[in-house]
Amino acid sequence: MSKQHDRMEVERRLTLLQLLIFLTFGLLITALVFFQIVAVDEYVGLASRNRLRIIRIMPPRGIISDRNGAPLAVNVRTFNINGYPIDLQQSANVEKICALLRRNGIPMEGEELKALVAKQYSAPYRAITVASNLTLAQVAELVMDKDFNEALFVSPVWRRTYPAGPYTAHVIGYVGEITKEELETRKSIGYRGGDLIGKNGVEGVYETQLQGNAGQEVIEVDSKGRRLREISYQESERGEDMKLTIDLTAQRYAAELLEHYRGAIVAMDITDGSIVCLFSAPTYDTNPLTWGISSKEWTELLDQAERPMMNRAISGAYPPASTFKVVTASAVLEHKVVSTSTTVRCPGYFELGDRRFRCWQRHGHGSENVIKALRDSCDVYFYQVATWLGIDRFIATAEKFGVGERTGVDLTGESTGTIAGPAWKKRRIKENWYGGDTVNYSIGQGYVLMTPLQVARIYAAIANGGKLFTPKVNLEKEPEYRDLGISKEIIDILQRGLQEVTASGTGRRASQYGVAVAGKTGTAQNAHGEDHAWFAGYAPANNPKYAVVAIAEAGKTGSSVTGPMVGKMLNFLVNGTKYVEPKPAPQAQTSAAQ
Repeated sequence: MSKQHDRMEVERRLTLLQLLIFLTFGLLITALVFFQIVAVDEYVGLASRNRLRIIRIMPPRGIISDRNGAPLAVNVRTFNINGYPIDLQQSANVEKICALLRRNGIPMEGEELKALVAKQYSAPYRAITVASNLTLAQVAELVMDKDFNEALFVSPVWRRTYPAGPYTAHVIGYVGEITKEELETRKSIGYRGGDLIGKNGVEGVYETQLQGNAGQEVIEVDSKGRRLREISYQESERGEDMKLTIDLTAQRYAAELLEHYRGAIVAMDITDGSIVCLFSAPTYDTNPLTWGISSKEWTELLDQAERPMMNRAISGAYPPASTFKVVTASAVLEHKVVSTSTTVRCPGYFELGDRRFRCWQRHGHGSENVIKALRDSCDVYFYQVATWLGIDRFIATAEKFGVGERTGVDLTGESTGTIAGPAWKKRRIKENWYGGDTVNYSIGQGYVLMTPLQVARIYAAIANGGKLFTPKVNLEKEPEYRDLGISKEIIDILQRGLQEVTASGTGRRASQYGVAVAGKTGTAQNAHGEDHAWFAGYAPANNPKYAVVAIAEAGKTGSSVTGPMVGKMLNFLVNGTKYVEPKPAPQAQTSAAQ
């Protein structure tokens, strides 16, 4: 009985073993069918990618030059240290790579390396950048290090540099590494983590044109990641070059004129809207932002008082002060509230209800018509005629001149300014519009705010007979304008008034620098200190070519501070030379006998 039981137990175990063997073979056959037939394409691809590496080849960006061909943004060759995530993510390699970099003067910690991999990761076989902007000497030292291993390799790259530095910073802008947010919107058009992208200015607006198209090289590697052979090579396409309307020599001169002030100078060709000069002070050097900036340098750029990164020419919104009086004059003439024969008596003040509004000339100007009022910058005249006009018709004319709207310049960060009115005040301040608001509006004070570029566009339109151009910095961009819809007679009156300003009025100093100027002074109230100084004008007065606007924050008066700036810049643009101050005549020596 015992032997029979043992035999049955053996047979049972043999049966189980046979079932296990059959089951094992079944699983193997199933797996073979799956891997060799069902999922063959996927796993062949995985095997291929494991032995293939794709190296992204970035093209040189297009060169940016000024109107005369002077380079403003160019490329230089540097080197990157790259690696593949599949290698860099191995814990054994992390500290080894970090130690190698530190020995060769490149600070790197394990967590920092992991963060770099995570930020740039798109696929295990796509290279990421571990260190950038290295010189040939630095690379030579790295590759000679005994621990420079197969996890890293060197690739040459193009880097952006700005020869004009701070002189064109606010126009050109700069490039920087693409952010996660930017990558989300641009990944579909070929951008990858670690790419450089235009951040602002011309670099930002014309990013697509300047960037070019990346190429790639596919190579086969061995089990240790060492290069075996090239599989394919697609050459990168260089970005398109750009020539700007900007004149670098004018930019340098503007920097010289604004040396002691915060402010801006804008110069525009009145015939097509080309911006010849657009300088904002203080300025900054864009090169460190592209190549690597220290914490101290970054802190200085964020200075809230100086605000060097703010482009005051297009982003600074200021009360336009008396430069705005040409808009007031145009409005009252257009709506036939006054004519050249209409006069207003200025006793030095204007009374509205129980309020008294002062003229800048305390003892008054006497009897003034529109041309004399522009010449003398008589506040009382404009207080009175604006009150007759009313705010609604006033705003209608201001809108024609582009007040309260972006000019459309091909630069980033432009402000709209403010065109204030009853609806705006009710919405923003929850108050009604009063007659005193219209009075302040008439002389460019109160709620109205404008950028220097907006003011320059208005004076260019007056100078060219009524064409309000869209300002441009791309030389190849076609001119665009809209007609002001203001009669030639009114334009002529405004031109006569502006010529009187510099011939015998408040802006006489602007015409003392080698060219006849027509223009207008302005002194804007500043709640934070001394008044801002404005001057807007064009030249030659009888045959205009350029319009120039200057503002000096806390400059006090336009007649003595910004008037000379504009006069000198217009002389430079028209005559091609800087104004040289005449040397004082030597005094005769007194003889001993005397």
